[in-house]
Amino acid sequence: MDTTRQQVMETSAFIKPHLKTSVDIGFLTGTGLSETLTSLDVIWKMDYSDLPHFPRTTVESHRGCLVYGTLAGKSLLVMQGRFHLYEGYTPRQVSFPVRVMQELNIRTLILSNAAGGINLNYSAGDIMLIRDHINLTGKNPLAGPEEPGWGIRFPDMTRVYDPHLMALARQAAAASGIALREGIYTGLLGPSLETPGETRFLKAIGADAVGFSTIMEAIAGVHAGMKILGLSLITNINDPDAPEPTTLEAVVDTAKKASPKINCLLGEIIARMA
Repeated sequence: MDTTRQQVMETSAFIKPHLKTSVDIGFLTGTGLSETLTSLDVIWKMDYSDLPHFPRTTVESHRGCLVYGTLAGKSLLVMQGRFHLYEGYTPRQVSFPVRVMQELNIRTLILSNAAGGINLNYSAGDIMLIRDHINLTGKNPLAGPEEPGWGIRFPDMTRVYDPHLMALARQAAAASGIALREGIYTGLLGPSLETPGETRFLKAIGADAVGFSTIMEAIAGVHAGMKILGLSLITNINDPDAPEPTTLEAVVDTAKKASPKINCLLGEIIARMA
């Protein structure tokens, strides 16, 4: 059975008594990035399995833990681990955490992911600020019966990623001495990785990075009226003329090595938020 608003409301009602104040920022971590935000002052943690109706993570590098804490005077709700279409989840199940955040009245959403680099000027370990995205999954969390309580039927998608938050990210990167790439993220269904021909196609349509997540959550976030910041960690480079095999283990290893850099950048960004 697919996600219903009643289920989302029951989950948010379960979480709400554990929150001391309203939550300023929601954060969804990507593959190998569950250890991001180590500077967070943790107030409590809950396993996804303890939350009613919450999906379960099946990918080893996604911890499956809800963390509540503070950083730079802001309160955060961090989802350590996400869900993917390739796991067999529906688009509404994938975006379930965003809907819970919406019911908790969280207005700012940070999305991170591990992605393959299409832009050959990138290097493994680079951080890319997501300026825009291309949805090639063939899926959409807004398809199906309309839920007016969540948002309008046809939301505008010309500014998915908030210009003000992107400006803060640029300032934070400059202040931290972190090189910040900017580009377009393309989401695929997965889980098979790209062929050289597919990589050439992605490059031709303007993609700078590619992955199997983020798109469903971003669409739901826009629908919910949230301000969104997206960051991709480039874990490998897809060169169609010199293809090199990659593995999940290699992706996770690169992500873990880059976690301190992402943690530093996020800390600076959050400190600059109003």
